[in-house]
Amino acid sequence: MSDAELGGAIKRLESFEPFKMMQVQILELSPDWRSIKLLLPLSKAATNHQGTMFGGFMASLADPVAALSCGKQFPGYAAWTRKLSIDFLRAGTTDLELHFDFPPELEPVIKKELNEKNRSTPTFTYAYYLNDGTLCAQVECTVAIRPQGYMKT
Repeated sequence: MSDAELGGAIKRLESFEPFKMMQVQILELSPDWRSIKLLLPLSKAATNHQGTMFGGFMASLADPVAALSCGKQFPGYAAWTRKLSIDFLRAGTTDLELHFDFPPELEPVIKKELNEKNRSTPTFTYAYYLNDGTLCAQVECTVAIRPQGYMKT
C-alpha cells in the first residue's frame, strides 16, 4: 500500500460515522493493517455518570478492529465480529489508546482452516491503555471469516 493509499485509508477510517461521532483518531495504521493504534478521547459524550469512559464507547470502537484487519489479510472473504468481551480492569480516567496487533502465528492457522473448511473463527486479544501506559481494559474478539455472500440458514 502506497503512502497516498494509506493516507486515504486513514481518512476513510476516521470519517467512518461511528468513529467520527466518537472523535476517534488513528494514531498508527500499518500498511497491511496488522498493527492498529486508535485514540478514544474522554469527551463529554464519552463520559459516564462516574466521570470516566463509558464502556459502550469502548465496545463500539473495539468491535470492528479485528474484523477490519482480517478483511485486509484475507481478501475474497467477509469478516465480522462474532463475539466481543471486554474485561474492564481500571476506570478510563483519561483518553484511551486501543492497541491491536495481528498475531503472526495465527495467520497460517486461519489460512489452513480457510483452505480446508472455507471458514475460520479466530479469537484476538487486544487492549485499551490510559495516557500513562497503564492497562485499562482487555478485549477478546472472535471474528467470523466466511466466503463473500455467506448467509447462515
